[in-house]
Amino acid sequence: MASSVELTTLGHRIRHHRVRSGMTLDELGAQVGVAGSHLSLIENGKREPKLSLLQEIAKATCTDVTDLLSSEPPNRRAALEIELDRAQSSPVFRRLGIAPIKVTKGTSDEMLESVLGLHRELQRREREAIATPEEARRANTELRLRMREKNNYLPEIEKLAEKQLKAAGHTSGALTHRTVSIMAEQLGFELIYVSDLPHSARSVTDLENGRIYLPPASIPGGHGLRSMALQAMAHRLLGHQPPTDYAHFLRQRLEINYYAACCLMPETAAVAFLQQAKKDRNLAVEDFRDAFGVTHEAAGMRMTNLLTVHLDIPLHFLRVDGSGAISRVYENDDLPLPMDVTGSVEGQPVCRKFSARSAFAEQNRTTEHYQYTDTPAGTFWCATQTGSTSDGEFSITVGVPFDDAKWFRGRETPKRAVSTCPDEACCHRPDPGLAARWEGKAWPSARVHMQMFSPLPRGAFPGVDDSEVYAFLDRHAAE
Repeated sequence: MASSVELTTLGHRIRHHRVRSGMTLDELGAQVGVAGSHLSLIENGKREPKLSLLQEIAKATCTDVTDLLSSEPPNRRAALEIELDRAQSSPVFRRLGIAPIKVTKGTSDEMLESVLGLHRELQRREREAIATPEEARRANTELRLRMREKNNYLPEIEKLAEKQLKAAGHTSGALTHRTVSIMAEQLGFELIYVSDLPHSARSVTDLENGRIYLPPASIPGGHGLRSMALQAMAHRLLGHQPPTDYAHFLRQRLEINYYAACCLMPETAAVAFLQQAKKDRNLAVEDFRDAFGVTHEAAGMRMTNLLTVHLDIPLHFLRVDGSGAISRVYENDDLPLPMDVTGSVEGQPVCRKFSARSAFAEQNRTTEHYQYTDTPAGTFWCATQTGSTSDGEFSITVGVPFDDAKWFRGRETPKRAVSTCPDEACCHRPDPGLAARWEGKAWPSARVHMQMFSPLPRGAFPGVDDSEVYAFLDRHAAE
């Protein structure tokens, strides 16, 4: 069965050749042996003609069947009518419950253009990955829970990364920029470092000319440019298409980050390193970080991929900003985490008793800080490293249940805290004496977080300014 669009196009081509031949429906019908009303149904795309009838129509209109069956509209007017028919048949339009426009001879081309303009804008907005705050948080929470079920481990991407590394000749040690360039070349891309990268994009891939544009200097930590280049390549290797919604966008972002981590800390070498450290009862994020030349955060996150699956150690990871809010999180060890009514953890204030927050008060910021914390879900051991960026302070924490602390360096720490969160009395209520002393006698000026007023990302690639990116590509394509 031909599709409705194919039948509509066929009908327009038959009408075009009939009119060009100067025949009415009844006159052509008489020549080919059918009623004019039957031909009308065919020309309106309501009925599929038999091949023998098409042959007779082609003969009568001095053309051939191949021409009649062409997928190209015969003229501009037909193209407009076919596009409108397609638009009015789409699920997006049907959901509106609006009656479709019936096109007649008296319908002007200008009116069709105007209506089609509205349909195109409707389709464009439907394709945009727009999310309300609640939708975005729910999508992020669902993704986190799915990864928890998998112990944050994606074997297909692990294998893909090792295959690409082997093809580029990487055997051991920290992944070099040169090897990353070779990996790009094997995919048909050249890495180009520019100083005018669009501010809304970390990298831009020119698919037409085989270029991946990156900023001119690495971000702090030494692995920034390698990671960004690997993420750009991952989109191609994983067959990503423009995301259809915000959840789809988040999944793609997770997958490209995962691929980059697999390349920077390959599974075979990373697991061998971690297994030996466990055997020596000397597991430490800082050692893992230094062995592969990555950031402390990247090393901590990579441990969430590998420790449970390969070393049978459940764990948690937290990135917390200076205000105590969680910006990145993973746990499969049942650490009690704060969450809102949607189940979202990101943005929630972590307990003040956790080392993720208490470490900010430490004087020595160059080493990891260790702590045991008693919680309603049991006792956990944590290692926390603090740092700072232009956006302010942050801490990176990797922790495990008490029984697994024996494998980690720092397990001898005497530091211990007690957290009863989510009980409000733990750390979210002021001291009763201080509250009695100052309640009603103070008026602090609140710091307004500007992100509260920022619009949510929109567009096929959320947060990216298309006009800026296209102008950038056009500018560099001429070089």
